[in-house]
Amino acid sequence: MSRFKLTIEYDGRPYVGWQRQDNGPSVQQALEKAIERFVPEQDIRVSGSGRTDAGVHAYGQVAHFDTERDISSDKVQGAINYHLGREPIAVVGAELVDEGFDARFSASARHYIYKICNRRAPLTFDRGLKWHVKPQLDEKLMHAAAQYLVGKHDFTTFRHVHCQSKDPVKTMDYLRVERAGSEVHVFAGARSFLHHQIRSITGTLMLVGAGKWLPEDVKRALEAKDRSALGINAPPDGLYFDRVDYLPE
Repeated sequence: MSRFKLTIEYDGRPYVGWQRQDNGPSVQQALEKAIERFVPEQDIRVSGSGRTDAGVHAYGQVAHFDTERDISSDKVQGAINYHLGREPIAVVGAELVDEGFDARFSASARHYIYKICNRRAPLTFDRGLKWHVKPQLDEKLMHAAAQYLVGKHDFTTFRHVHCQSKDPVKTMDYLRVERAGSEVHVFAGARSFLHHQIRSITGTLMLVGAGKWLPEDVKRALEAKDRSALGINAPPDGLYFDRVDYLPE
């Protein structure tokens, strides 16, 4: 039995999310179907490092799968990409790993980027790929507010009501807000995240940047530990699963 680690990028717009579901196509399902076309097993399961919601994208999602077929990592990458056809998914890396590797449980950190297009003109090429916010945002105030959320906290305010995590306490390793021309980017890193945590944080930071909230209001929202204290939940459009870190074996 061989285990392969895949690094995957995708445009999340056509999918109901990463995870296989009954209500529409998923990234996981598309990958499994592609793999089943060139390996002998009829029930391939691809395990991802983390779930992404409908409309959320990825630069470096990581997954693994097992096969009995004797095949090189280069052929695995090429075969999956070939059988994906016109799906907006690409395997950008494939490698043979030890059977003890697990895309989800071996991860030491996950990193996300949220992209805001901050201009008056509407989106054209980037529609569905960035959050369009017209009012001029103060990224420095947003960054200052974000620092209240760095460290270990109870993030109840910033998680979806249907979040399945047993514990709302998470440790945010870093949270940065930077401007790049007409775009404002939010960078976040942690070992794991709650459902909608980055989107909830970004929406709230946007209110600070637009002058509707003070940075200290973010601190009060965090301390409230109450979803009703949230500012707004940003749309999925601008969220990207950037990469996953793994400790050396």
